[in-house]
Amino acid sequence: MQERPRPSVGHGDDLLFLTDDNLLHGIELMFFAYKGFTSDPDRILQNYTYGRAHHRAVHFINRQPGITVNNLLAILGVTKQSLNRVLRQLVDDGLVDSRVGKVDRRQRNLFLTDEGQVLESELSGAQRLRMREAFKAAGPDAVRGFRSVLENMVDADMRKSIDRLQGKL
Repeated sequence: MQERPRPSVGHGDDLLFLTDDNLLHGIELMFFAYKGFTSDPDRILQNYTYGRAHHRAVHFINRQPGITVNNLLAILGVTKQSLNRVLRQLVDDGLVDSRVGKVDRRQRNLFLTDEGQVLESELSGAQRLRMREAFKAAGPDAVRGFRSVLENMVDADMRKSIDRLQGKL
């Protein structure tokens, strides 16, 4: 019987990091890291009548000025009704500008107003600070590994959205 080659995982063939205990520990760390990562903007959002859905919308509108409502729906994976409620509030409060599409007048293109950019900067600034400190403590090799793990966890249908955000499309 011929022995099957073991997968190469980088530093030797030690696969102990794939045990159920290590995977459960990773799941728990991801939960607590996400809790910490969202706690900073949550504190800022308490000063408004906004929640995480507003934060996510503001984030992606900032990353892709002029994004269509349909593209934002695809990225966020929420119902049209849910997104419309969030966008209506952001538009009414003067944080988002919804413009009729130049090519297709049925589309609405979304932009942050100056006031919206101030809020987005405050929200993302808190998260960038937390992430910068974590990246600095972990070092460049760990950051590359972390990004690789996250990229490999992303569903295939979301890859296009990530590529668009990173300017690859």
